[in-house]
Amino acid sequence: MNFKTTVYSLLLTSLCIACSTDSESDSSSNQNNTGIITEEIKNRNRKNVGDSANDLLANATYKSTIFEIFYVKDYKPTEETIENFKAFVTDRLNKSKGWEFRLEEITVPTKSAYTLDEIKAMENNLRTQYNTSDKVAVFGIYLDAKYAGNTENNSVLGIAYQNTSFAIFENTVKNFGNKPLSPSRTVLSTTVLNHEFGHLLGLVNVGTAMQTNHQDTAHGKHCDVDNCLMYWTAETGEGLLNSITGGKIPTLDAQCLTDLKANGGM
Repeated sequence: MNFKTTVYSLLLTSLCIACSTDSESDSSSNQNNTGIITEEIKNRNRKNVGDSANDLLANATYKSTIFEIFYVKDYKPTEETIENFKAFVTDRLNKSKGWEFRLEEITVPTKSAYTLDEIKAMENNLRTQYNTSDKVAVFGIYLDAKYAGNTENNSVLGIAYQNTSFAIFENTVKNFGNKPLSPSRTVLSTTVLNHEFGHLLGLVNVGTAMQTNHQDTAHGKHCDVDNCLMYWTAETGEGLLNSITGGKIPTLDAQCLTDLKANGGM
């Protein structure tokens, strides 16, 4: 949703985060020959949304992808959501050495909303995986409170905010999933997750060139096909409830798929 050009390098002060995971992350491949992850290394993953579209899609430079996903305690994505996303990744990324998925729980102080600055600060504190010579790294976080940029009629469900970074407001997703006649939480969460990752892949016209003109310029970097995954309504709860039909997760339309294939994807 957000396409910011400013790079933030903030120290986490008010948010003290504790992590728990089944296995210890190996970050040695991110370090220089002194064993330090330098700002130069970190800056590979602090660019604009869409800047790493080809890196994520194609096999020319990066042969594999690692997904480092954090979630606030009690807001873990459902197992079905995770499996749906893995299937989406497998279908789209052209990686000869495949991909790796790491999921870790975090505990944070109670908040009513998160600003973009706070989310970036959390990433700076949590992230251990950065792009290396042959591996591209993606950071994601599932949060327990709403987005501070919400308006009365637009409850943001997710944002893509850097070239390899996204956030999902899972508390908001759960709230909409509990509404009468709403699609399941898994359908809503999968739709938002796939949509935001679609922005990281350069859709629509933000790093992945359009092969035919299908951008909905009235709504920014989105597809003009109303049943496509990249239609603008997938980012807000109000819009998503009105756009999902038959309780099914939207898919990419033919034009978006053609764009991704032209940029090195599957």
